[in-house]
This record gives sequence, C-alpha cells and structure tokens, in this order.
Amino acid sequence: MSINFKHFITSIALLLTSFSVFAFQADTAQAVAPATQEVGHHEGEMNISEVIFGHVKDAYEWHVFSLGDFEATIHFPVILYSPTKGLSIFSSSEFGTHEAPDSYEGYRLEGGNNIVAEDGSKVYDFSLTKNVVAMLAAVILMLIVFIRVSNKYKRNGSDKAPSGFQNAVEVCIEFIQDEVAKPALGVHYRRFMPLLLTIFFFIWITSMLGLIPGGANLTGNIAVTCCLAVIAFAVMLFSSKKHFWGHLFNPPGMPFFVKVILVPIELISLIIKPTALMIRLFANMLAGHIVLICFALLIFIFAEMNVFIGSGFSVISVALSTFSMLIELLVAAIQAYIFAFLTAIFVGQMIEEHSHDSGERGYGFTDTEAELML
Repeated sequence: MSINFKHFITSIALLLTSFSVFAFQADTAQAVAPATQEVGHHEGEMNISEVIFGHVKDAYEWHVFSLGDFEATIHFPVILYSPTKGLSIFSSSEFGTHEAPDSYEGYRLEGGNNIVAEDGSKVYDFSLTKNVVAMLAAVILMLIVFIRVSNKYKRNGSDKAPSGFQNAVEVCIEFIQDEVAKPALGVHYRRFMPLLLTIFFFIWITSMLGLIPGGANLTGNIAVTCCLAVIAFAVMLFSSKKHFWGHLFNPPGMPFFVKVILVPIELISLIIKPTALMIRLFANMLAGHIVLICFALLIFIFAEMNVFIGSGFSVISVALSTFSMLIELLVAAIQAYIFAFLTAIFVGQMIEEHSHDSGERGYGFTDTEAELML
C-alpha cells in the first residue's frame, strides 16, 4: 500500500492543529474559573474582557496549566529601582495571586502588569516578564537552528546538496533573497540580507510560538513591534544617501510654492513608514489571538444560558477555532514576509539612484507602486 507523502504531512498538520485547539480550549477553561466574579447584580458572571486580555497581555508570571487545585505557574524575578527605595529584587509570587493581589516592600501590582510605588515615587522596572522570557526563548531557538545549519555547511561545503532541516531553512533563505532582497535592493541586496533574514525568522518564530497553548503573544505586543520598526527606521536613515535627502528637501523641477507644501508631506510620509510597520504587525497578530479566544469562549457564554446549548455549541466552537488556528499559521508567515518586504522596499528607496527618464522609484517600483505597498 503506497502512502501519499503530501497527504500524510497534511494529516499530521491537521492533527497537531486540532490538538492545539483542544489544548487552547482547555487553557481558556482554566482561565475562566478565576475570572468569574460578581458583576452588577449577577453573582458568578464571567468577566469576558478579563479572560481575553489576560491571555494577550504581558505578565510577571507564566501560567502553564492547572490540575485541580494545583497551579503550574512560573514566577519570574522582579527587579525594581526607585530613588527612595534603591534596588529591590524579589519573586513575583510575593504579590500574591491574580484574584487577591498584595503589596510587597512598598510596591503594588496593578492590572497584572504594572508595578507602582505606594509612596508615589518613580519606579524603574527591569524585571523579567512573560514576553521577555518568550523573546529570549525565540532568540535561543534561532541561534540553535542557524548555528547547526551553519556548522553543517562548514562540514559539507556549499556544493553538496542540503539535507534534513538544512533543506527547509535554505528554501526560506532563497525565498527572502530572490523574492524580497533582490527586487527591492538590487545590487545592494547582500548587504542587507542578515537584517532581512533576522526580521523574517524572528517574527515568524515568535508568532508561531505564540500560537502554542499558554504561549506569549509577543508580536501582538506593540512595544515589540515598535522596537522592530525603530530598528528598520534606523537602518533606513543610516543607509540613506545624499541623493535621497536632496530630493526630499529640494524636489527638482518643482515651483517654490509646491516645494513648501511637498516637503512637509514627504517628511510626514517618512515617519509614517515605520509607524505602518509597527501597527500592521501588532494589529494583525493581536486580532488573531482575540478571535481565537472569542471562539473558545463561545462554549462558556452559551453554557451560562443553558448547559445543553453550551455542550451542543462546543462542536461549532472547536470547528471555528480549528479554522482560525490554520489561518493564523498562514498569517504568521505572511506578516513576517510583509514586514521584511516593506523594510527592504523602504531601505531601497533611501539608497536608490532615481531615474527621471523612466519615472521609476526603487529597483523596478514606480512611485505609485511603492506608495500602494504601504
């Protein structure tokens, strides 16, 4: 009996996705219990917003799973500095539980992810949080993967055909080189390949890790996407040529009164580019996680109305969650590609030599096409 390899891989992917969905639903069910509280005059009503944002926001602890009364939670060290109290280092477990928060050494935890001093003094927070640990884990994973692939190239040379995981990584590298770097950067593509590959794999890996039940929503945190956008913007500025700034502040062939209007618009558009990178990635990944959580919560929302309705709707909820999970797997790769591609285009616009005869901007992109990619 022959086995179709593609069908086998597809079946395994669907099986793993279904397992992740069920694990995600179980994880959501664990979060629902502590989120039930007295709301208005309805005692025991589920606080939907607390459950949703409890999954997507950062925290000083990492809840893994619950088994009866046992809570598997990793508490991270809290590192604070205050001008009045000096340096303080202690475990986040000192703040008590999420349902019964407490203060410790003059500090109070508010909203689950904000520490304030009870005397009102300024607090400098250097603590490890869920997102920080997830980011470090992603970086370590990337180092392990690429160091192993690099060592394999050193042993076998570049002439030998890649094998195993090296083959999968090489496909991604060639894709970024041929479909992102070369079209946008032309002959300068080799100079920016390390940046584009780092951006692509970092966003892709962190987004995929965030889809694991209990994972951190790293790319759905605007602080993370802001840092990525700032890095891209810094590379744009430091790679720019005098030719670009000359066209920006003194557009050739334009009347003076047009330049007065056009130059501020061009400066604003320069700031809009990294802002668009930041918001696009943040909004897409955050929305995807919220949709997944909402589909899982439908079971409990209908169960509050009627137990039998909730049980019957669980089939629909699992089906919707499975479909959304598959979409999110695709979105994770697409968003990583878009971020890397737009970064390459923006850098290409800063280092290009304009061709007034052809009307092209960038390497093969007209002005209109480059603006539409925003």
